[in-house]
Amino acid sequence: MLKIGKIPYTNLYPIYYYLEMTSRSRYEFTEGVPSVINRLLREDRIDISPSSSIEYLRRPEKYILVPGHSVSSEGPVGSILLFSRRPVETLERFTVLYTHQSETSAALLRIVLSRFYQLQCSLKSSALPLEEGLRNHSAYLLIGDDALREAHRWPNLYIYDLGDIWYRKTGLPFVFALWIANKGKGAELKSFIADLDEARERALKNLPKVAETCPFRKWLSEEELLDYWRKLSYDLDGKHRRGLELFNKYLRETEI
Repeated sequence: MLKIGKIPYTNLYPIYYYLEMTSRSRYEFTEGVPSVINRLLREDRIDISPSSSIEYLRRPEKYILVPGHSVSSEGPVGSILLFSRRPVETLERFTVLYTHQSETSAALLRIVLSRFYQLQCSLKSSALPLEEGLRNHSAYLLIGDDALREAHRWPNLYIYDLGDIWYRKTGLPFVFALWIANKGKGAELKSFIADLDEARERALKNLPKVAETCPFRKWLSEEELLDYWRKLSYDLDGKHRRGLELFNKYLRETEI
């Protein structure tokens, strides 16, 4: 039985909704935030997962890339947000926190600050809640559901969407996550890809139905939830690949 990594964020909820509904008996699901899922995949404790794009870029020889699938945005994503007590342009030499759950987004933050804003900032991983983290630091990057939730709670902060900044500076989508598999599981991949293709197709056709069961309805209205999902792309085409290649180029040049 294939072991599938499951990231319990709202962005992937529609995909898992149908993947688990139709295929639960064929797969064993293991839940964790992106940094944990990356480690489990790296250690061969799970077989396939939607993992941080940086995990694949650092170890392409280890993984098989599931064709046609990603979690990306072409413009604002809504859930990769830098919360700041001051304008981003004034963060020179300040320490900026980023959530310990993140790997790709932490690297993107460094690229945004150093390359796009020409800032020298210290970055520090943190597990603190936003309010506590901002007591002693000027800015804090959150991802996923934490970012979605806190954006509603703190409208008076400066809030910067890293997906939006990337798109405005490059004209390309940003690929936050890729579905990747350990190379030893290549023979079992074909049937999983068929199930994943079907789950994506059904999810995109039935987003209002999926929204009815989404736990994040506690914080977002149905319309806000649908708007969030529609900002995302679950595809991986030529344009996404060019965005991924540019990210990889910037990673090497920034020595991340």
